[in-house]
Amino acid sequence: MKKRLLALLLCVSLLLSGSALAVSNSADNFVRSKTYSGQFSDLSDGSTFYDNIKALYEYGLSVGRNDGTFGPAASIQVGEILIFAARIRSLYQFGDAEAGAAAFRQDGQDMYAPYLLYLKFEGVLGNELDLLLYQAGTRAQVAHVLAGTLPSSVLPAVNDELVTQAYASRQFITDVTEYTDYCGDILTLYKCGVLAGSDKTGSFHPDAPITRGAAAAMLTRMVVSGLRVTPNWTILPAYSAQNATWSSLIPGTPSYLAAPSAEEEIGQDVDYMLSQESNVLELNYGGRITYAFVYRLMNTALATVKEDCEQLYNYVSCSYSLESGYVRLSFSVVSQTANQAVTADQLAAYRADTLKDAIRVHDALWAAGQITDNMTQYQKARVYYTWICQNCVYDYSATENSLSHTAYALFQTGTAVCDGYTGAYNLLLKLEGIDCTALSNDEHIWTVATLDGTVYHIDTTWGDSGSSINYTYFGMSAQQSMAYHPWQ
Repeated sequence: MKKRLLALLLCVSLLLSGSALAVSNSADNFVRSKTYSGQFSDLSDGSTFYDNIKALYEYGLSVGRNDGTFGPAASIQVGEILIFAARIRSLYQFGDAEAGAAAFRQDGQDMYAPYLLYLKFEGVLGNELDLLLYQAGTRAQVAHVLAGTLPSSVLPAVNDELVTQAYASRQFITDVTEYTDYCGDILTLYKCGVLAGSDKTGSFHPDAPITRGAAAAMLTRMVVSGLRVTPNWTILPAYSAQNATWSSLIPGTPSYLAAPSAEEEIGQDVDYMLSQESNVLELNYGGRITYAFVYRLMNTALATVKEDCEQLYNYVSCSYSLESGYVRLSFSVVSQTANQAVTADQLAAYRADTLKDAIRVHDALWAAGQITDNMTQYQKARVYYTWICQNCVYDYSATENSLSHTAYALFQTGTAVCDGYTGAYNLLLKLEGIDCTALSNDEHIWTVATLDGTVYHIDTTWGDSGSSINYTYFGMSAQQSMAYHPWQ
């Protein structure tokens, strides 16, 4: 080690005396000393990571591969990551990308050895990667190496507060946890602007192999402060339901059966369809079926999907083959006639608007302090009951094909009939994390919710039937509900 230290000191001395431009331990040493003019045959102006790879060449950090290419889509070995990191460290320290490793170079050694020894001498690494040099590097391993390559004075944590809050709230970088290898190093690079994630939630994919092109993006952000990024993240209040999706309202992970027969199995398939945010359920019984069977299947599926009436599906159409046993059920908002058909785009728009409106109401009630953390589920459900009754009137002119049968109408126009009332109310409860469903008889539909461990029947439609809100129909027992509207 003494000989290596002397060699390193000699190298520093020669650099400082031989170059007026080199400054010891300075970001001023990051200058473009070369001009890229097509040296990599697989890189064009329109290539992904073009600017990053070009910068690596011009800063003297890469000369590409032996065949004259850079290989943006190729994987990068752990040892290659060390070479890049050592060159960045050396350029900062000496003004020369190879000077650091040169002090540790010996005849007959592995090609990665001098770079690894230099990084160890500088305290960037320990022995953790020694046996992995020829393996494809993961994104987490790259973060681990780069996080210690430069001092914090060169890589300031400009995004510290944003990243800390985003990560702590679990709204962003959710695929990185305290159990992720090199978690701290990954977060450090987010805070420094070297990372911003690969999607709107800042996902990092720590265990995924990294390509040379993606590594180039990280490497150049280490060197060029102007390339560093600040994520465009809005951290929502803890109560916000902004990240809710239709699929997130379906509990568990429903599985799919190609040939359900029992009512429970059909319900399972309907839940699977909803969890996929689809309105089509394809079944195949692998042999002859009867029209009576198809008819029962349709009615059972429709009754089941109406239990989740907040999803807006009030109608089902069917195509089938009695010979092959193929059945395709398509659910829609309202009954479709020759003169009134709901297109796929319209259906998607109705559902998107409904969820957006419900989230707006949910968040507004929290922001106004009408709902708080210290309230019970029963108290919260009563607030939503009040809101529904105050913001809707019964649509006595509704027909079978009217949108008043949906939560969409309640939120958009303030008019609805019982399935619209119930759908809107159930949606608000589910955004609150309250378990609920819809129960119906031949003439009416209402809510059954589990509040603080107790099952209650809640009828927002009847609660809004007079000149003032009637709370008689909030929090009913099954026996009380049965007296008002029997369902058996």
